[in-house]
Amino acid sequence: MRLPARVLCVPAALLATLLGGASAAWAAGEAPELAARVAAGELPPLAQRLPASPRVVTMAQPGRYGGELRLLMGRAKDVRMMTVYGYTRLIGYNSDLELVPDLAEAVEVVGEREFTIRLRAGHRWSDGAPFTSEDFRYWWQDVAGNSELSPFGPPSQLLVDGEPPRVEFPDALTVRYTWSRPNPFFLTALAATHPLYIYAPAHYLEPAHARYADREALDATARAVGQRDWASLHANLFSPYKNLNPQLPALDPWLVSTPAPSTRFVFERNPYFHRVDAQGRQLPYIDRVVLSIADGKLIPAKTGAGESDLQARHLSFSDFTFLKAAEKRTGNPVHLWRTTKGAHLALFPNLNVTDPVWRKLLRDVRFRRALSLAVDRREINQVIYYGLAVEGNNSVMRECPLYEPRFRNAWARYAPKEANALFDALGLTTRDARDIRLLPDGRPLEIIVETAGEDTEQSDVLELIESSWREVGVKLFTKPLQREVFRNRIFSGATVMSIWGGLENGLPTPDMSPHELAPTSQQQLQWPKWGQHFETSGSVGEAPDMQAAERLISLNEQWRTARGREQRADIWREMLEIHSQQVFSIGIVSGVPQPVVVNARLRNVPPDGIYNWEPGAHFGIYHPDTFWFDAQ
Repeated sequence: MRLPARVLCVPAALLATLLGGASAAWAAGEAPELAARVAAGELPPLAQRLPASPRVVTMAQPGRYGGELRLLMGRAKDVRMMTVYGYTRLIGYNSDLELVPDLAEAVEVVGEREFTIRLRAGHRWSDGAPFTSEDFRYWWQDVAGNSELSPFGPPSQLLVDGEPPRVEFPDALTVRYTWSRPNPFFLTALAATHPLYIYAPAHYLEPAHARYADREALDATARAVGQRDWASLHANLFSPYKNLNPQLPALDPWLVSTPAPSTRFVFERNPYFHRVDAQGRQLPYIDRVVLSIADGKLIPAKTGAGESDLQARHLSFSDFTFLKAAEKRTGNPVHLWRTTKGAHLALFPNLNVTDPVWRKLLRDVRFRRALSLAVDRREINQVIYYGLAVEGNNSVMRECPLYEPRFRNAWARYAPKEANALFDALGLTTRDARDIRLLPDGRPLEIIVETAGEDTEQSDVLELIESSWREVGVKLFTKPLQREVFRNRIFSGATVMSIWGGLENGLPTPDMSPHELAPTSQQQLQWPKWGQHFETSGSVGEAPDMQAAERLISLNEQWRTARGREQRADIWREMLEIHSQQVFSIGIVSGVPQPVVVNARLRNVPPDGIYNWEPGAHFGIYHPDTFWFDAQ
């Protein structure tokens, strides 16, 4: 059967109607700069560049071609955000958070065990080579199936109880994945903001693969360019998410043309992009995107000066007043989009910290509860967010069908007397001359909260928490770090506590995976080594050794095989209940509006949107390829 309702394909008859006679419409439906290249013989005509059935995107205002979209990013690695914003996926979320085919023409699902992906006839990579099932075969057999390129085997999203799928390639336009048991994670992994790539441009990568070329020659070439061996060279060439290789054929609306290192990256339009508007005109409308790297702390000021055409990254609610004042000078409106994270900010005790004294203390639920009870969330909301935020735990939002008040409110009120009683019950009764409690080994109870150091908002919130924690005998220090250092310290167990955003998806349904609630990823800052253990099927990391965490892993597996929506809802609720009682993360506030500054001439950007990483891809679900500049 076809996946009901959520996954659709455009029928050929409707497509022909929308396009008004396919080839004739396409002939006039391309950007002037590409038409000039066709006239010069550099490109084939549009009808030969589009798939036979391109994806038709409807929009509020059909656009005009041309222009350059300026973006600001805080570090060179943020070139990957163009993969996020372009949001080109085999299957992806629309603005209603429903799954629909994108690169794929259709997806057929049988019992969540068998997934058949139908590709679009005539679809091509950005260099004009055909995009076919051969690209899926190459990735499955020669990348995921090669021990030198994938030492841990296929990604965890492709394993069901350790079992990989049977992968078939019936013809050039069909790929089929089959498991003996359901794999409800598969489609959401393909649709993710950081997606599971199950294809690679075989024609480009085969010459760099030891199966298809001389290994010794490849190793010599690798060493000549500073790589260890052919496998390192291959991995460096194939970085579809990171945008590190301008030569890599891609399927995104814009293609990086600037090699790193640089402080200004230019992305040019993809002449073989597979989406069109309802008039049959090829997208994107905008010719190029220029991504400039600046100090993240200066981005609000630069945005207020009109140096960005579409900016939300590195802007926080604390910048809103300044940006609103700048709106009068630049004419660029400032919108406030909704955020749907489980917590705008949360504290993450590192349960995998290497320090044995801290590890024992952080793993005692009384300590985590006491810290939560000592946070004055109302003060933070009023002082930092003008009372517009929602106070409480890192949990689902009120609009979520799984929401229950206790999930957000448990251990989240300001109760310093109860916090003191819990600290005393833990034996932390001795204090130093500053009235700071002492750890069992005599050290002062000083918690260093590490941050990524990219904005002042986290520091402002931590300053208020420092004040309320000091009242119960706990001293807080803030330690800003560069983001990569920040994450690596957490992963290694050097960090005691960190601050970051909470659950990415605060509006889940029972049919969405609850994996964020279980130790399933190294990126989960409260238990990175447990998550790494899961991701690598036990090859590295640490196995969970806390009963509540083990229960969460078990429930996550039960959800995968549950029968029916109600069973899945029951599993979700139990996992949310465990989190609310165990306080694995200390939520502070949620629902903080996100400022989005838009060039006054930029069209099709919704004034009221959802700004979320997963699902949502920030701007991705709104298709920036449909944004366009008005001449006036």
